[in-house]
Amino acid sequence: MTTTAHTPATTALRQAERLARDSFAARADGYDRDAVFPADDFADLFAAGLLAAAVPTDYGGLGLGPQQRETLPLWQLTTLLAGADLSLARCWEGHANSLVLIDALGSAEQKRRWFGGVVERGEIWAAWSGEPRAPKPGEVPRFGTTVAAADGGWVLHGTKAFATSATGARWAILLVDRAGPGGARHSPGTSDGVLLLACDLGDPTVTVDTSWWNPGGMRATASHAVRFDGTFLPYDRLIGEPGSYLAGYWQCAFVPHYAASFLGAAEAAYRYALGYLKHQGKSGDPYVQQRVGRMAVNIDTARLWLRHVAALWDEGRLEEARIAGSQARHLIEHLAEETVHHCIRACGARSLIRPSPVERILRDLTFYQRHDNDDHILATIGRAALGESYDPAFHRL
Repeated sequence: MTTTAHTPATTALRQAERLARDSFAARADGYDRDAVFPADDFADLFAAGLLAAAVPTDYGGLGLGPQQRETLPLWQLTTLLAGADLSLARCWEGHANSLVLIDALGSAEQKRRWFGGVVERGEIWAAWSGEPRAPKPGEVPRFGTTVAAADGGWVLHGTKAFATSATGARWAILLVDRAGPGGARHSPGTSDGVLLLACDLGDPTVTVDTSWWNPGGMRATASHAVRFDGTFLPYDRLIGEPGSYLAGYWQCAFVPHYAASFLGAAEAAYRYALGYLKHQGKSGDPYVQQRVGRMAVNIDTARLWLRHVAALWDEGRLEEARIAGSQARHLIEHLAEETVHHCIRACGARSLIRPSPVERILRDLTFYQRHDNDDHILATIGRAALGESYDPAFHRL
């Protein structure tokens, strides 16, 4: 990262870069081995004033993100965190994206209350939609939630899966559908039934099943299954109007944010390759030079795409920003994947033996790329180019 001006955003990026280099990268292996939430990293982010990066300045934050038209610095911060630990970056994304939603759709009282909790007490947020409709082979549990109207609010029953930061967050924005299980991704699209409900995870009716989450990568996201047994959510926990999440295409603001994390993984592999190859005296090998050249071009290309999409958000060119975000998400996934594999090819098998971080980067990136179906993303881009009907938010017809 190269910056010159001393603005709040550049100061924050310098702080994040220092923390990522000096603390977060060193902890990543331990969090990965134990599959636990990176609590100390978040404590450091809070102490540095970075946990409130996406909180508006009027509420004591840094005012970063698409809602405040300071999009690129937020994504650059995510890239720095991902370069140290992709699992940390995923937890961070969920927190930052939740604050963006509250900024965009929350009432003045909700902003005062919840932003205050972030700024003053370091409260961590998450956003959960995941309700897989079919079990994997050999899996008994079925996932899904039902929400029913009650006096003064709603009552929630059921289970969310892939609940990132389940053991670290204080609050979660739950995407639930009054029509039945499926969350936002499986809504039929008419969508005034999809609600955003803020849930206090300290509620005794909310329990976490830590036995379900045992993946090959992204282990420290602590994306457990979470059960809601008659959890009451009062009316003042509703964020925005029913259906506003889908109607406003808010998922489109987060799709390129995932790409920022992919870029961080690629940058980490590239840094490792440069250091290793120079130390091993392989800089003169023309085949190594070609692979390093390809990595450098990939990373610069990814950075330019993120800068382009961020500028569209900041300029209010929303329709262009939405489809460009999908384009960036698709392209940067493949650029990052290719970069990691060039690193492995150039550095050899020792790059995949701990304590090399490349082994973890490969696992984490491979797992995280499954967050959305890239085939569907590419088909969405194609439908847009052909003038066909498409959904820019969830990549479906």
